[in-house]
Amino acid sequence: MTQDFDVLIVGSGLAGLTAALQLAPTHRVAVVTKRELQAGSSGQAQGGIAAVLAEGDSFDAHVQDTLTAGAGLCDMASTRFVVENAPDTIAWLQQMGVPFSEEDGQLHLTREGGHSARRIVHATDATGAAVQKTLIEHVRDTPNVTLLEQHTLIDLVTSRKLGLGGPQRCVGLYALDEATDEVVTLRAPHTILATGGAGKVYLYTTNPDTATGDGIAAAWRAGCRVANLEFIQFHPTCLYHPNEKSFLISEAVRGEGGRLLLPDGTRFMPSHDERAELAPRDIVARAIDFEMKRHGLDCVHLDISHQSPQFLQEHFPNILAHCAQLGIDITRQPIPVVPAAHYTCGGVLTDLSGRTDIAGLYAIGETACTGLHGANRLASNSLLECMVFARAAATHIQGDAAQERAPLPAWDDSRVTDADEAVVISHNWDELRRFMWDYVGIVRTNKRLERAAHRIRLLQDEIHEFYANFHVTRDLLELRNLVQVAELIVRSAQMRHESRGLHFSRDWPDLAAPAAPTILVPALR
Repeated sequence: MTQDFDVLIVGSGLAGLTAALQLAPTHRVAVVTKRELQAGSSGQAQGGIAAVLAEGDSFDAHVQDTLTAGAGLCDMASTRFVVENAPDTIAWLQQMGVPFSEEDGQLHLTREGGHSARRIVHATDATGAAVQKTLIEHVRDTPNVTLLEQHTLIDLVTSRKLGLGGPQRCVGLYALDEATDEVVTLRAPHTILATGGAGKVYLYTTNPDTATGDGIAAAWRAGCRVANLEFIQFHPTCLYHPNEKSFLISEAVRGEGGRLLLPDGTRFMPSHDERAELAPRDIVARAIDFEMKRHGLDCVHLDISHQSPQFLQEHFPNILAHCAQLGIDITRQPIPVVPAAHYTCGGVLTDLSGRTDIAGLYAIGETACTGLHGANRLASNSLLECMVFARAAATHIQGDAAQERAPLPAWDDSRVTDADEAVVISHNWDELRRFMWDYVGIVRTNKRLERAAHRIRLLQDEIHEFYANFHVTRDLLELRNLVQVAELIVRSAQMRHESRGLHFSRDWPDLAAPAAPTILVPALR
């Protein structure tokens, strides 16, 4: 049985929920999400949302900070589009009731690495959670929005797959319903991919389990170009503790004076960059990686103890409490930190309306490559990008002409069986994440990339056999997507014969001219 909607939104982070709320007054919307609505990366964002609101700040300054962090690869039109729409976006969130932090009746603005001014709007140190909670409450109360939780995207359905003539168009998708263990068919003339990034392709990541590159992989299989996937941002400061694998220590800790130290108390960032702890993330992450390898360290330390306990309670209550649960009193001692995979700067190539290469298919948020982030995302531009492009995509869909709906065939699993060696999936998952960390991490070489590519080919053969012969499961679908995205990351890295932004190669240590994006084109286009 086919379920019909006007718009399918895959993903329930800030991008997906914003799009749903914008479209609900005029369209029947389905939000398809593979876990609960709040399970994605958006809710874990601590720092905030960048916007020019302070006296003395300017759009030009925000644009320039973004371009500087992006190492010459940011698209100027996209950057200015996002920056100039930021104040209206914050105003919309305030209208929705997001409880942003205030001081003397005004929004409190903090500063983060790479920013030349205080322009980070935040809700203490849990901005993403506050925004997500607010939008989820609105979405659950909004008519015209159907919530399909525990539904995992399998693949997009396009006119080419159906053998239809005319231009290629997305007409729906297949999804695995976890509750019934059945594949459902969803049809709509417009589909928005808002599935987030692919941080789980790495062994150490700040991302939740949902970050498996589902939208990027599905769009690639459908025939969309992807761009700049070699640029994986490693957040410099992930909490290092045996009982905690992915807790992020916000950029704002360094923005409020936090200092990075070696175990003996030596501060090392000034010797790496004149901006010290406020340098862009790629520089700070490489500096930490360098010092850890040079001294044989498991971690370095981030010290904010010079600030008063009252200040830390007001600005970083969640970090303070979480560290305290693990026996770390940040008012008196430094926080052990390591870099971890954090943000996928590349993704599905889109225009300023979020449109992909396939008519009827949009990509927004971390799934997309809009050109905003270039070779390195500036802190707190990500939540902003989610909302600006969600609203842009919704506006385009509202002005798009109605499309004739083609009948979609039901999912055929009549020739597959239940897997008898599911342990192979978990072993392959572990192998992938380990060699990606070892070979395609913060510092890369030609030989490491070759080794990763070889192992990816072996995994793809095994996964293809599993996918062809056994019932699909969420674990299998996520592994299939991660391996596909891993291949695209490695191919992109091999194409870039220079070191720029987040991509640092020992074999190509210098910048090349002119700066150009890395664009991969699928064979079926």
